[in-house]
Amino acid sequence: MIENTNHAVAAGLIFVIAYALIASEKIHRTVVALAGAAAVLALRLVEQKVAFGTGHGGVDWNVIFLLLGMMIIVNITRRTGIFQYLAIKSAKIAGGEPVRVVVLLSIVTAVLSALLDNVTTVLFMAPVTLLIADGLGIAAVPLLIAQIFASNIGGTATLIGDPPNIMVGSAAELGFLSFIIHLTPIAVISFVAFVPTYVWLFRKHLKAPPDVREKIAGFDESRAIQNFGLCRRCIAVLGLTFIGFFAHEALHLQPATVAMTGAAVLLLCVRMDINEILHEIEWATLLFFIGLFIMVGALIETGIIAEVAGWLIARAEQNPGGTAIALLWISAGASGVVDNIPFVATVNPMLVELARGFAGNPEQLTAAHLQATAMMPFWWSLALGACLGGNFTLIGASANVVVAGIAERNGHPIGFMQYLKYGIPITFVTIVLSTVYVWLRYLM
Repeated sequence: MIENTNHAVAAGLIFVIAYALIASEKIHRTVVALAGAAAVLALRLVEQKVAFGTGHGGVDWNVIFLLLGMMIIVNITRRTGIFQYLAIKSAKIAGGEPVRVVVLLSIVTAVLSALLDNVTTVLFMAPVTLLIADGLGIAAVPLLIAQIFASNIGGTATLIGDPPNIMVGSAAELGFLSFIIHLTPIAVISFVAFVPTYVWLFRKHLKAPPDVREKIAGFDESRAIQNFGLCRRCIAVLGLTFIGFFAHEALHLQPATVAMTGAAVLLLCVRMDINEILHEIEWATLLFFIGLFIMVGALIETGIIAEVAGWLIARAEQNPGGTAIALLWISAGASGVVDNIPFVATVNPMLVELARGFAGNPEQLTAAHLQATAMMPFWWSLALGACLGGNFTLIGASANVVVAGIAERNGHPIGFMQYLKYGIPITFVTIVLSTVYVWLRYLM
């Protein structure tokens, strides 16, 4: 319930202005998020002890440290050249045939996006894709767009694959294995549907000169591995970290603890300059999350989230299935208009309040309440809509923006409208499939 209208109006206005500035890309989103966070703290719309606490109204430190741990592991692993090796090997296996190259590169990108995260994956894969496109003698933009689609679809499959999943998993207290069980099947189905749809859309661009096989055969993937000893250690730590993710619920450990433990072990094993490693961490992304969480915390503290959640509860009680499906499509559409991260940060607390309402407003909200049968269609609809909806436009997800930046710096700019021609059909196909999946698995 809103107790102070002036505070609620101020919190809402700050959030809307910040949201608009993030969508416009006129000011860097991290600057906007930190400025918004500073404003709500300075105006005492949310108390600092609440904003930096561990409850549902503060910064979600599980998300922050999970991302930080994986960033450290991946930043060390990328120095081995293993990602470039996988990309070049895929091109050689495909024999220089553009369609097969796209399919294999997309498979590598999707798998790495599920196991690492989609932003990190495209940072390594996009430059190699440019090299392969040049070797094939075909336009680079179609291959880069395929990377975007594959990274967002692959990232949908796991807890750590896409930032929205990390945020949903933390809010709902869902573990790594839960995402494997519930989202990996539809991610695989979506990928299988994506491949022929993509090939049909780009059929005129996937034709290579006759001498391309000789060029691809000249690539030496073994030269990509720069440090075999480091590579073995990184692969071993990554393997142990993923085992930890699978077993974290049985071990009573949070995913962030697993990621940070993996990062610490790898740092001890490689004994590299810590300042050099930390210099390459994506601090702007982490600070963006922190600022965003604080602004959303102000919406919670002033009662705005509770008001919207009350409306959602009323609709959900009348038509839970229709409301969940509507959330799926709204999430997909909204994620295309703005980055999917701020959208999920806004909706998560609404679903927490929805879980509280379904449970009869208990004083202490537990994991059992958050994961009640009635809540699962909502959590999975939000995750699917946000992750797959990221393919809608060029600004729909962080991975899209990263690839677009790399493409522009290398003389292959991807136009917003050019991308939209392909983003719309791919998103539509995957969201339709997700609708059928959610309906049959959770609402029948």
